[in-house]
Amino acid sequence: MIINSGTLQTLYRAFNASFREGFGQAPADHEPIRMETRSETSEEEYGWLGQWPGLREWVGERVLRGIAEHAYTIRNRKFESTIGVRRDHIEDDRVGVYAPLFSELGRAAGAHPCEMVFEALNKGHENLCYDGQYFFDTDHATPNGSVSNYAAGASHPWFLVDCSRMIKPIVFQKRRDYHMQHMDAQNDEAVFMRDEYRYGVDARVNVGYGLWQLAYGSRAALDATAYEAARTVLMKMVGDEGRPLGIKPTHLVVGPDLEHEAMEIVTAERLANGATNVWRGTAQVICTSWITS
Repeated sequence: MIINSGTLQTLYRAFNASFREGFGQAPADHEPIRMETRSETSEEEYGWLGQWPGLREWVGERVLRGIAEHAYTIRNRKFESTIGVRRDHIEDDRVGVYAPLFSELGRAAGAHPCEMVFEALNKGHENLCYDGQYFFDTDHATPNGSVSNYAAGASHPWFLVDCSRMIKPIVFQKRRDYHMQHMDAQNDEAVFMRDEYRYGVDARVNVGYGLWQLAYGSRAALDATAYEAARTVLMKMVGDEGRPLGIKPTHLVVGPDLEHEAMEIVTAERLANGATNVWRGTAQVICTSWITS
């Protein structure tokens, strides 16, 4: 192949097509539990977290609710992945071997939000949220006293979450979207010094925590009793004013080690003793390899 600006443009379009194909095949398991926000600067403050709108009887003047009672900031981070293509391979028409690689690069970029969201959920017991406590903690302060949304233990982690609202347990903040770029000019330094063309993807994103009241994390053994206890805790959650929040869990999130237990709890029609499984259909199971012990 004769290398000139035309062939390099054609090559980039082919690599980009493979990238986009892979990007579209990435898993989207994280979408139910994450709220995507658009960032316009290096960081964003979520001072309104904890403000649960509710109606009151209008007696006298309106009561104005503030929106900056909590100081919680998510700072954007930069991520990249780069592939080098040897000039010799282009000249020798061997670029076809790179198509699967660029497809996998696209899939990795598309799956990156999934990886980050589930990592945040998985580490919620050691990362702080808007109230200054760990996202999963045993002593969140509420008007009705201290509340726990975490059960410690030695088992594999699992999580029960309410994904039915606009506000989600996890925030995925995006400043610059995932985009493939190329450095393949004939006078590029890498081409001159290393006989190599460079292609890569980058983004500015980060994750953080939404409302801890929407999620329950546990490392206790996953069984019907523990599942029922977690549901009860979430459904009894109250807001900053002591008002019931009407939370109803929708998803049970587990890793591969607990897929069988999770499916048995919420999909089996009958229990082992033949009794009706009262928890059947009460949540959808999300099983993802990003949830690890």
